Amino acid sequence: MRAIICTEPGGPEHLKWQEVTTPTPGPGEVLIQVTATAVNRADILQRQGNYAPPPGASQILGLECSGVISALGLGVTAVTVGQEVTALLAGGGYAEQVAVPVGQLMSVPPGLNLIAAASLPEVACTVWSNIVMTAHLTEGEWLLIHGGGSGIGTMAIQVARALGARVAVTAGSTAKLDTCERLGAEIMINYQEQDFVEVMNDVTGGRGVDVILDNMGAAYLERNVLALARNGRLAIIGMQGGIKAELNINALLRKNGTVHAASLRGRPESEKYAICQQVERNIWPWVHAGLVAPVIGATIALQDAAAAHQLLESGEVTGKIVLTL
Repeated sequence: MRAIICTEPGGPEHLKWQEVTTPTPGPGEVLIQVTATAVNRADILQRQGNYAPPPGASQILGLECSGVISALGLGVTAVTVGQEVTALLAGGGYAEQVAVPVGQLMSVPPGLNLIAAASLPEVACTVWSNIVMTAHLTEGEWLLIHGGGSGIGTMAIQVARALGARVAVTAGSTAKLDTCERLGAEIMINYQEQDFVEVMNDVTGGRGVDVILDNMGAAYLERNVLALARNGRLAIIGMQGGIKAELNINALLRKNGTVHAASLRGRPESEKYAICQQVERNIWPWVHAGLVAPVIGATIALQDAAAAHQLLESGEVTGKIVLTL
């Protein structure tokens, strides 16, 4: 088969379309003929040499895909060859075929084609596992999303609104904020011009926000804690603003606050299976009902993955970038 190979750590120019060995599905796995995959920030970090795959995972980039099951590993009986699926991957999505544990398969949401469906697994699983399974966002609470115009941000807005929560977002352009507003965000904060702590304190009468979904990490840690309400929950899912920061424990104690940091890729298969089950059970019906929809900023051929990486790094795309075969 062919796949995108990162020939050496560095820029997008090191991504090459090459022949590689076709994977063989092991016990409890299936082989998927890939129709589409999508670009995630983790792919860029891995390409740069800053995010190694988990032990045993494919070295090929790509954390999600859609496609058709082409072969079954030993002991797999719950699915059949020829079945259309989406999948959460630990790697290997930038290829014509990928092997994946059967527990990380999900159906294609009713009403979506395979190309649109490829944009969903990573963002849906990240959002649900963090704001629902960990932070327990509930109806009427405030959720602040950093990077509201990103793939994760656009998904989080819609999931939060479907839960009955109120949503504020930060983003760096009017165009992205306009998209966030159309998706249901109430408060749009341009981080180039506004301080999100001040804005949210004004909006909530000094109470603060209940849950923060943060992709920045170190750079926002101190102000995120300041923005939390009593019993507030901070879910850190990214490190775009660095990996080390000083935490004011007194400020966190006074709010009875919680800081939770989690990646999705390195979780045990059992945890991924539980997340995928909940996503399929809860988010897919919302997709079918029109409450949640893929937000796709660009669709690019997989062979042109370098151009897709350049586009994501430019910060000029809203939503997901889908790569098609």
